[in-house]
Amino acid sequence: GARDQEDATAETKKKTQKGIAIYHDMKVYENFERSAIRIFESIKAAEKRSPGTPRFLYIDIQGHRNEAGGYDHDAFELIKDFALGFPYDYLTEIHTPLYSARNPRKQFNDIPDVLQINHPDDGSMYGYDAGLLAIQPREKEPADRKTAPTVRAIAEYLGMEEAACLVCWRKPVERAHVVPTALGGSMDVRNFALLCPDHHAEAPDVADAESFWAWIDYAELRDSPDKWADASEEAKEFLRRHNIPTGKEPRPREPLSFFSAVKEELKSLYGWTDADLGTVAWPDLMDEFHRVLDTATGRHFSIDKKVSTYSWAYDIALRRVKGDARRVVRDSP
Repeated sequence: GARDQEDATAETKKKTQKGIAIYHDMKVYENFERSAIRIFESIKAAEKRSPGTPRFLYIDIQGHRNEAGGYDHDAFELIKDFALGFPYDYLTEIHTPLYSARNPRKQFNDIPDVLQINHPDDGSMYGYDAGLLAIQPREKEPADRKTAPTVRAIAEYLGMEEAACLVCWRKPVERAHVVPTALGGSMDVRNFALLCPDHHAEAPDVADAESFWAWIDYAELRDSPDKWADASEEAKEFLRRHNIPTGKEPRPREPLSFFSAVKEELKSLYGWTDADLGTVAWPDLMDEFHRVLDTATGRHFSIDKKVSTYSWAYDIALRRVKGDARRVVRDSP
């Protein structure tokens, strides 16, 4: 009947649609959790914008190499376990550096509202063990180098065609240790980032590689409009047509008192609430804070106090006071 004809026409039209391509480049500063959440949000956004349209996910990896030259734990988990697990049902095809696969079943479109990430109880290390306050580099068996790698070598590891600041894309760049050598960091290429002088001076000096990368992720989102300040006028015009802010000059952030800036970063990066700031026993927190500060942070550029370093130390201290030894870096808003 007419209904059957309408259904057939709709199905034929759907088959001829090209679909939506979803790209996620797992940046060197993204861990498994942040990448998984962002892929999930992209799939949700694609379904909301074009309900039922075939979705094709493309995953690329930046950095994230292990000692053998393969992918590290976070990247391997993302492309092997996660990609073929939860999101696969909600996709038509998936393409990763290790494999490509087409969903043998019809793509599901009833995407859940929230992604729940549960870590296996297999002794895997996720985040920083605040109970131990030990050095936590990303590379478990660093290369036995005595000198720092070249800027070119770091850029190649990071998957960059040209050496530029990971936060704002500006040049020239400096080689920034992820975990400072004074805190046990190595000269392995995986223990370096490329930052402009301003963002190098801002970055945290802490004994936790994942928190360093989380800060880079946070700062990159915070300062994203500034990236286009040095772009060509043609590129800026394209961005303006698509309502993407470009920023003619680096945006001056409103100056805050030191502690106000720390509180802002605690809320934006570590997910603190006003309740966290108001209910904690400050004498206990300060004792733990100074212990963390003395044990697991350093000083760079002769800067006595850094907002990013103090924020990390306060977050670790709060979790120790609460008895939560495992620190989880939350996704930036």
